[in-house]
Amino acid sequence: MRGFDEIFSIAAERKGGSEELNAMINKPKPVADLLVIPEDRWLAVLTKCVFQAGFNWNVIENKWEGFETAFDSFDIGRCALMNDEKFDALLENKDIVRNGAKIATVRENAAFLMHLREQGGVAHVFGKWPSHDYILLLDLLKTDGARLGGATAMYAMRFMGRDGFILSGDVTMRLMMEGVIDRPAGSKSSMRAVQSAFNEWMDQSGRSLTEISRILAMSVG
Repeated sequence: MRGFDEIFSIAAERKGGSEELNAMINKPKPVADLLVIPEDRWLAVLTKCVFQAGFNWNVIENKWEGFETAFDSFDIGRCALMNDEKFDALLENKDIVRNGAKIATVRENAAFLMHLREQGGVAHVFGKWPSHDYILLLDLLKTDGARLGGATAMYAMRFMGRDGFILSGDVTMRLMMEGVIDRPAGSKSSMRAVQSAFNEWMDQSGRSLTEISRILAMSVG
């Protein structure tokens, strides 16, 4: 496995130099900023990523105002206590994408976030989760959330500004080229190998998972 500096050099050469590459890389939000994000915004982004999965993202984006209205601005309590009458009305609401299975996830994920209040709340749990154990946060989202496995959870955390990697095609290709994995990661052992590689690159560079993920992607694509 190459060291971080060598991979950075490969990406910089592809993107026109170090300055140009650094200008393309966003950093995650500071933990202090994550801690003040309201519960409803976490649920909103989780919902948007669930609906975008396997669907045209622009359609969801264009309908998003309708989603906000239909789901009561993603108020956690109201969504968690959604009754059958409300659910049936949503299935007829043309202002949203009327996918029953995905609509049900709003109720389930609201209940999941309410449960996190026992641990300080979603912003505390997600915001303070250590980056060197990021795969455990992904596992929590997958096991306790609804349809929050794989890329859906990764994109949701990225959109919220939470530090993390996204195993896109380009990032996966770089990880395979470095011998970290031999196929797209999915098993627990392969995810541990990915986390270990990212941890090593974090130690070498002092950069975040988000930055390293972007650099890996740009070293290929």
